[in-house]
Formats: sequence, C-alpha cells, structure tokens
Amino acid sequence: MGEQADVRATVRHFAEHASAFAELDAVVWNPISMATVLRAAPQFGELVLDACCGDGASAVPTAELVGPTGVVDAVDLSETMIELARERAEREAAPLPQLRLHAADVTEWEPVGYDLVQCVLGVFFFPDIEAGVAHLVERLKPGGRFVATVWAPTALREFIDALCDAVEAEGGDVGAAAVTAYRDGGTPDLPESPGALAQWLGGLGLEQTRGELVPRHLDLDDDLAWRLVLGMSRRRLVADLDDETRDRVATAFHGLLAERGITRVDLTTLIGVGHLPS
Repeated sequence: MGEQADVRATVRHFAEHASAFAELDAVVWNPISMATVLRAAPQFGELVLDACCGDGASAVPTAELVGPTGVVDAVDLSETMIELARERAEREAAPLPQLRLHAADVTEWEPVGYDLVQCVLGVFFFPDIEAGVAHLVERLKPGGRFVATVWAPTALREFIDALCDAVEAEGGDVGAAAVTAYRDGGTPDLPESPGALAQWLGGLGLEQTRGELVPRHLDLDDDLAWRLVLGMSRRRLVADLDDETRDRVATAFHGLLAERGITRVDLTTLIGVGHLPS
C-alpha cells in the first residue's frame, strides 16, 4: 500500500505541475524520447503501445512514423498529461488520426497484438516494476519488440545530493521530513548497466536483447538548475515549503552547486530492446 500511495503521489505531482514538466521538453524529454524512438524504429503500418506517454514526446513522432495505416495507443495515468500530448500533436504535426490518447492505468491495459511496446522513463511509476513490465511484454504479438528507457545509476546523482542538502539546511522541519521521505523511498531495483538490462529483459521471456548506455549532460546555470527541480519529480522535495523558505532553499542549492563545482547535470539513460519469440 505504501508503494502504491507513493506512486499515486508522484503521478499527482506531475499532473499538478504539468506546465513546469512541459517546459523541460526541449532540454530533457524530447532528446531522451527521440533516442528511444530511434532504437525502437517504428515502421509504417505498425501497431504501437506507448506506455506512460507523458506529454507525447515519444508518442507523437512514433505516430508520424507509423503513418495513417498504423496505430499508436498512447496511455498515461494523468489526464493532464494526455491533454498536453493532444496539444503537442496539434502543434507539431499534421492531423494524426492514428494517434489514440488514453487516460488509463497501463498496468491494467488489456489489448494485445502490438508490434512494438515502448516505455520512456515510465517503469519507475509502477508499484511493482517487474509485474508492470511483464504485463507490457504480454501486450506484444509474437515477434514483437519491447523497448524501455530508464535512468542510468549516475543520472542526477550529484544534482539531487546538492538539492537534498540545501533542503535539509534551509527547509526547516518540513524540508527535513521531505528529504527523509525521499531517501527512505529508496531507488527502484533496476539494472545498472547495458548488459544487466539486456539480461533482465531476457529474464522476462524476450530474446535478441540488448542494452545501450546513452550519455547526455547539460550545462547548468541557476535558471536551468531550478527549472529542473520544479519540472521533475524532485519537486516534491520543495513542494510543501512556503515561498520564503523555498527561496532560501533555491539560494542554498545554487550555492552548493557552485561550491561543489557542479556545472553540468547528468541525464544519462539506459535503453533496452528485446523481441518476443515468434
């Protein structure tokens, strides 16, 4: 129940702060999603499930690639994210009747027979990651492929450490409680190398599996650093602080980044690909 409540709280966070999430499209979500789509290689006429689609960063280009004879079912638990995906499609692409947007729990999604199931940074939201990914794999048709992108173990590590220290130093009891809750939540038990990711996918019944490390680093300034805090799930570390306290935390955070020489943020991902046996 605790894990389920934490997952729902994270989803609620993204829904409530969707505009801040979308402001990171150009620097975070779009590049990571396009790296995934490149490796997923959607083909003309294919049936695709885009799980935990967020604001459509992978679903929209995938819909363009499968063309009018294909279908992309893009599923996200947040209705707000689905609306952002709809707006993205209208803004960035010609009409895409092949893009079908669904506000639903993808771990309970029943349709099967997909040529491709892809999930970009979404498995972290599953209360039971192993069971959630197994359910996605079961949506494939024989010979279909599964593609998942997860954060590399180094991603955001120094950045988050500095943020937690700033919140503890300046956030008072509320901040200390938020950091304790964040740290007690731990990190998902996921593969931490390309080989381990390929092996993990093989354990789920996939073959021809491979994993790839996709390095990405962003140069930081104070504005981008704070936008990353507000637009990612780490916002919950400062969500309950009043404005004055949050300003103190931001100042301390920027000071710690400078003091520790953190001028770049690590956004490296792991992308895994596997095929369901024919």
